[in-house]
Amino acid sequence: MKTQTFVRRTRIEAPAGEVFRWHAAPGAFQALVPPWESVVVEEEGAIADGALVTLRVGLGPLHLRWISRISNVITGRQFRDVQVRGPFALWEHTHRMVPDGDRACWLEDWILYVLPGGPLGRWLGGPFVRRKLDRMFDYRHRVTREAF
Repeated sequence: MKTQTFVRRTRIEAPAGEVFRWHAAPGAFQALVPPWESVVVEEEGAIADGALVTLRVGLGPLHLRWISRISNVITGRQFRDVQVRGPFALWEHTHRMVPDGDRACWLEDWILYVLPGGPLGRWLGGPFVRRKLDRMFDYRHRVTREAF
């Protein structure tokens, strides 16, 4: 099982605690879904250890349910969502808000993932997933930056 890593880091002109609260607000996840993606939040728990988030994700004409469990919550600083059920063999996404003085922070998204299907899955899907993550997190970080 070969783990891939994706990292996106953007400076936000707001304190880390405010950026964390913005992410934890009801509807924040749906606001971060790019308009070209077919993702609907079916159930969104609070940003609290053990909470579940259920998404319906469109893949062409098909839809699948993606369930993640929230963990490693440090209020005002970070949380992690770990796939319980979904399209990846492994998916761990850590959202960090790292203070940069009193009035700004670094928004960091760290994703560890394994594509299904072993070496063939990596060969067939690796470049596609990487491009999709780049485009999605460019959008998500831009939306977050513009919110402040």
